[in-house]
Amino acid sequence: MIFFLFKPLNIKEQKFTDVPLFELSAFTMHELNIYGLQTLMLGDKGARYKDRYTVKNIDYTDNSRSYLANMRADFGVYKNEIVNLDGNVFYSREDGLVFETQKVIYNKKTSIAYVNQDYVSYRDNNKIIGTSLEYNNFLNQVKSTDVVANYHIEEKK
Repeated sequence: MIFFLFKPLNIKEQKFTDVPLFELSAFTMHELNIYGLQTLMLGDKGARYKDRYTVKNIDYTDNSRSYLANMRADFGVYKNEIVNLDGNVFYSREDGLVFETQKVIYNKKTSIAYVNQDYVSYRDNNKIIGTSLEYNNFLNQVKSTDVVANYHIEEKK
């Protein structure tokens, strides 16, 4: 008789598959090897997942190559030595090269930064505008499309 009057509760189970292992405010990560500091990653808030780090207001520095490269963005994901930067990305290198865009994929193994949208690059008084960019920090090579350049040539004295 009880089974006819009362219906069993239908409880939905919720499965959490992507839960951070830990979260930190004022996030700082140092990556060291036998030569010293290789990577410095800072942010306002960071989360460590099983396979990646996510960082709000990321400030990422790569010191693994001949030139020190620094990247800042509103949000970043670090996974398998690849950094995905999103929102107001600012890339600078210690020799003065700078570019700004909205999204960058930086491969730490190859030291190549990929941009698949509009960007602005400058160094001193020289300025380049383009629609895509592949910048190799190791070989100091740039590939781009739809380039408009403003280049100042210095005369010999």
